[in-house]
Amino acid sequence: MIRRLSFILMMVLAGGVALTLGVVYPIRADVMAQAPTVDIPTVTSSPSGPMITVRPDADQQQINVRSGPGTFYDKVGVLLVGQQAPAKGRSAGGEWILIEYPGVPSGTAWVYAPLVNLTPGELPIVEAPPTPTPLLTSTIDPTLAAQFIVTVAPTRLPTFTEPPPLSIPTFPPNPTAGTAGGIPMGLIIVSIAAVGIIIGIFTFAQSR
Repeated sequence: MIRRLSFILMMVLAGGVALTLGVVYPIRADVMAQAPTVDIPTVTSSPSGPMITVRPDADQQQINVRSGPGTFYDKVGVLLVGQQAPAKGRSAGGEWILIEYPGVPSGTAWVYAPLVNLTPGELPIVEAPPTPTPLLTSTIDPTLAAQFIVTVAPTRLPTFTEPPPLSIPTFPPNPTAGTAGGIPMGLIIVSIAAVGIIIGIFTFAQSR
């Protein structure tokens, strides 16, 4: 009898504990999703449409990627030899190809067509973006430039005036030149010298 009462008391106590736990911690009735035990195939897609491939015979190991169809556009990146990219369009002349190029604001850029191989496909003509403007336009102050301009006044060279012809006076021969009254001047001088010598000899003789 005592054993039976103890069993009933334990059952009541166990029921009270179970009821208390059920109120405090309600049992969740939702079913948790189970992780699949088999591999789920992933769907991968390859770019469709024409593709460009950097040619291996390029003069460099990489080619420039620009923001527009021309070398005067900014360089935005490079592609290595053998690298591929989806082609989206071409320039009006067909010399440049528009490609997908992640990392730039528009997501597209341009490459030079002779440096790449293009798979068959139709490419639409894409209008070129506006040409870049230089950040700094050099201007010359005309007032400052005028200070360095030296204007040389033209000078006239003296003109050559031919001198008048030289006139050489000519004198007519004078037959009486060197004579005194028709007597040669040399004869007069010799005569005077002879008279002087004679007078000197005579004076010298008188003094002795």
